[in-house]
Amino acid sequence: MRAYVYENDATLHLRDRPKPSAGPDSAIIRIEACSICGTDLRTYRHGSARIDAPRIIGHEMCGQLISVGQNLKDFTTGQRVTVTPAVGCGSCLPCRRGYSNLCLTLKTIGFQFDGGFAQYMEVPAEAFEQGNVNRVPDKISSEEAALAEPIACALNGQEFLQIGSEDTVAIFGTGFIGCLHAELARNKGASLIIMIGTNPEKTAQAKRLVPEIQLIDPAEGNMDLKIRQLTGSRGADILITACSSGQAHADALRNAAPRGRISLFGGLSGKSTGFIDSNTIHYKELAVYGAHASTPAQNRQALEWISQNKLKVKRYINAVYSLEDIDRAFREVQSKNMLKAIIKCE
Repeated sequence: MRAYVYENDATLHLRDRPKPSAGPDSAIIRIEACSICGTDLRTYRHGSARIDAPRIIGHEMCGQLISVGQNLKDFTTGQRVTVTPAVGCGSCLPCRRGYSNLCLTLKTIGFQFDGGFAQYMEVPAEAFEQGNVNRVPDKISSEEAALAEPIACALNGQEFLQIGSEDTVAIFGTGFIGCLHAELARNKGASLIIMIGTNPEKTAQAKRLVPEIQLIDPAEGNMDLKIRQLTGSRGADILITACSSGQAHADALRNAAPRGRISLFGGLSGKSTGFIDSNTIHYKELAVYGAHASTPAQNRQALEWISQNKLKVKRYINAVYSLEDIDRAFREVQSKNMLKAIIKCE
């Protein structure tokens, strides 16, 4: 089969790999759609010390079961499924408390298990054991289902924030994740949603897709003043860094209202220290939260919301590529300011 492999020298190449076969407690899916996410793009640009190379990457996927292990009584061939990538052990304290994304011995699809940028993928026994395999409703396309995972990550990031009807929300980043956060905040009744971004093409797409937002371009100057003008001089109650920018971390703290809640959602490549002002946190009584991956329950919630049309995710897909064109897809995701690109692996 064909597969996109992260090699020991931190490069990515389309390779011929043996087609996997199912064990008694695992299954094989034929990948129908796998989305390129920000983590994949950072790996493409900078490599990743977190990946056990050589490894097939890709973790936002939907596929059809074509071979099911004899011990898996609740699944049958022909069913379409998604797999929550972060697979916990089920026995450590975070797992027992329901936070399997923070498992002390976490294994992740595309990092420790082979991922979805391939024609076929083995769904490991651990994923079935821990409830990470979710059936896809018939009314959802495979492309839409592949986007359930990033939605689940946004749900996880907002879980701490408790967005309410009187809250003002500032989102740093106008890409796909920023738009998701804006839609979720709107659905929770936020009184004002501000999106901050410097890419004119992405900000134009964000305004078209989530028209009720207020846009600020920091390159035009006076970002702090504009946030204060929009928020009655208070600053924002909720601030989400939906981009890979340490500067956004500093900007979020500086523009938070007293007792504001901040989600450092976007991971950083390279240096990740020196952006947080602890005195600002102290004197404003701010709450600062991290966000990592998602749980199986959050993935099921995302699939349900797509099925109920609460989130219209198909409109975020800018392009669909074949697996043979995956190198071009990554190049164009970088150069053409896409919100989402899907790899069709059939």
